[in-house]
Amino acid sequence: MKDYQTAINELKEIVQKYDNIVFFGGAGVSTESGVPDFRSVDGLYNQQYDYPPETILSHTFYRSNPKEFYRFYRNKMLFPDAQPNAAHKKLAELEAQGKLRAVITQNIDGLHQAAGSKTVLELHGSVLRNYCVSCGHFHDIQYILHSEGIPVCEKCGNPIKPDVVLYEEGLNQQTLNDAVRYIRDAQVLIIGGTSLAVYPAAGLIDYFNGDKLVVINKAPTPRDAYADLLIQAPIGEVFSEI
Repeated sequence: MKDYQTAINELKEIVQKYDNIVFFGGAGVSTESGVPDFRSVDGLYNQQYDYPPETILSHTFYRSNPKEFYRFYRNKMLFPDAQPNAAHKKLAELEAQGKLRAVITQNIDGLHQAAGSKTVLELHGSVLRNYCVSCGHFHDIQYILHSEGIPVCEKCGNPIKPDVVLYEEGLNQQTLNDAVRYIRDAQVLIIGGTSLAVYPAAGLIDYFNGDKLVVINKAPTPRDAYADLLIQAPIGEVFSEI
């Protein structure tokens, strides 16, 4: 692996040279904005919940125990005060410059759009969107935050579901198709802030056949050995230097 400054200089050269770049990111992109990775198990979590997060965030649990689902969801998944960091801002800037074609994200926090990115493919949905399961009426994040127990629709009184892909649920097919197309056609794919452990999202990387694969992540990933450029550092720190 190259030393840090050499790698940063190489990343700068790649960004300057190419104008069909696609970014694929995960939880590590938002942790620098104060949005924790819900898989990190802390002491508070152990004291408060009787189930692992993957169980609570499953379709089965949402249907069978919605009150406990929403207790976890409000406490661990909603961060309305989070602000875009250097990574979000740089990606929006690169898109505005005509270099970045799309952001494909596993995150559900809406921070890419808040930073100004226009073409954002949200593989796992967004906490900013919530819909009545009966009439489809839209409710924003503040409505969920300020509700108690199981939130119900202000129009018809039926339960509300976040527009988030839970475990056991399928990803949106159109979003998947668009992600495949962007990755397949890209000259450069930058993977950032993701361990590439969550499927089927991580499998989208297989469609890349372009010139440069860049991996930026603090911890090792299954794609490190295939990367043309590997930088093991916080992505916000890296992007603030290009």
